[in-house]
Amino acid sequence: MKQLALDIMPSPLPALSRFVPGRNTELLQALNAMLARPVKERFIYIWGVPGSGKSHLLQAMAAMSMRNQVNTAYFACNSKTCFRERSEADCTLVDDADRLEDNAQIGLFNLYNRIRERDDAVLLVSGSSAPAQLKLREDLMTRLGWGLVYRVHELTDPEKIEAMQNHALSRGLELSGEVCDYLLRHERRDLTTLMATIDALDSYSMSHRRKVTIPLARELLQELS
Repeated sequence: MKQLALDIMPSPLPALSRFVPGRNTELLQALNAMLARPVKERFIYIWGVPGSGKSHLLQAMAAMSMRNQVNTAYFACNSKTCFRERSEADCTLVDDADRLEDNAQIGLFNLYNRIRERDDAVLLVSGSSAPAQLKLREDLMTRLGWGLVYRVHELTDPEKIEAMQNHALSRGLELSGEVCDYLLRHERRDLTTLMATIDALDSYSMSHRRKVTIPLARELLQELS
């Protein structure tokens, strides 16, 4: 993909308030409850297809936890992820746990057990599938299924348009439904790509001093192809 030479304005930090719930209302209620004190449910596992918003939710939880002055640890998992033998965090968030290699899986298993021994610490983990379908150690899969488990349901097209317009407004950009519909038809439909495209479209519009319209969106997509 061609890189545009733009001074792109930083995207707003993820927030639960900017997550269009769709069929995920119960999940959002559980996440908000996890931030409250005292905590009723200390372990939550969420799963869904790429682009469904899992990372947004974990990053939003991390931001809100730190805003509440809670000691927070966020892990964006990859093959090099390592969990310390001792963790002092009161709120731990582990994104894409199914990317962990064997040693890191053992580390997460031990971390889970240490958190379980405490009364106030919480753990939120995400993955690409339900716990029983993960290609992880069996003992770790069992642990992840002990708490609440939620699937992050994909949004419908009208809900995606609402999410796109909310994201645009957070950048001070008014995005018409027609432009949103055009992006849904001509760009990858996962939220991660759509939001990144809106960020680029906002910067492209400002750099060219033109209003965001379908012709401008078409021109940007041609530049990116």
